[in-house]
Amino acid sequence: MPLALHRPRATLASPTACAGCRSDVATPDIAFAFQPIVDLSCGEIFAHEALVRGINGESAASVLAQIDASNRYRFDQQCRQVAIEQAAELGLPGGLSINFMPNAVYRAEACLRSTLKAAEKHNFPIERIIFETVESEDTAGQSHFIEVFKAYRRLGFRTAIDDFGSGYSGLSLLTEFQPDIVKLDMTLLRGIDTDRVRQRIVAGAMAICRDLGIDVIAEGIETREERDYLAAQGVQLMQGYYFARPALRALPAVAHAALH
Repeated sequence: MPLALHRPRATLASPTACAGCRSDVATPDIAFAFQPIVDLSCGEIFAHEALVRGINGESAASVLAQIDASNRYRFDQQCRQVAIEQAAELGLPGGLSINFMPNAVYRAEACLRSTLKAAEKHNFPIERIIFETVESEDTAGQSHFIEVFKAYRRLGFRTAIDDFGSGYSGLSLLTEFQPDIVKLDMTLLRGIDTDRVRQRIVAGAMAICRDLGIDVIAEGIETREERDYLAAQGVQLMQGYYFARPALRALPAVAHAALH
C-alpha cells in the first residue's frame, strides 16, 4: 500500500514572523531515537519515527517536563530541525515521522519556514516528512489542528493522526479532515489475536480508513501473534518492539524473521 510520494507544493506567502517563533528562549538539549515502521507487503522499512530524548538518552518525559508555554513554540521548532538533521546524517531510508504540537503553531505556513530551511540545508525531500500528532478532544483545539494539517498538506508534507482510538474525537475528526495515515493506538491492539471485542473495533476502524483512502499503521506491536492477526486482516504497516526498539542517533536493525 505505497503512499504517493509526490504532491503539488504550494508556495509560502511573504515572510511573516509568528509570535511563538522566538529564538531567545531556553530549550533543553535534545537528540532523537529512531524506531522503524515496517511494510510487511515488501519486507522493507516504510519510515522511522523520530522520538525525542535528552542528549544522553534521557527519557522523553524528562525532556517534556522542561517545556511550558514560554518555550513550547521554540521547542517544537527545534525538534523538527534536529530530527531532520539527524535523519539526514544517518542516511535514513523511507519516510521520517515527526511529532508536533498543534498548540505550538500560530500560523502553520509561517512556523514551517525553519522546517523547510532545515530540509533544504540537509537535502531531505519534504515529501518524505510525515507530521503526526494526537487527536484533540477540545473543539476549538480540533479546529486549529485541522487548519494546521491542511496547511502542511498544501505544502507537500504527509500527515498522520497518532494514537487513533485512544480519545473520543477520532471519528468526528475524520469527518473534517482525512490524513494520509492513521496510527491505531496500541491499547486497541494489545492481545488482539485473542480479544473479540478489540477485533471488531479495529475491523470497523480499518474499514472506514480503507473507504476514505487512509493508510493504517498498527503501533505498539509486541508479539508475533499480534502481527500475524493484523497482517491477516490486511494491515501491512506496523511499528513496535516486536520489530525493533528505538535506537538513539541510530537506525536499529529489524530481524529478518519479524518481517516474514
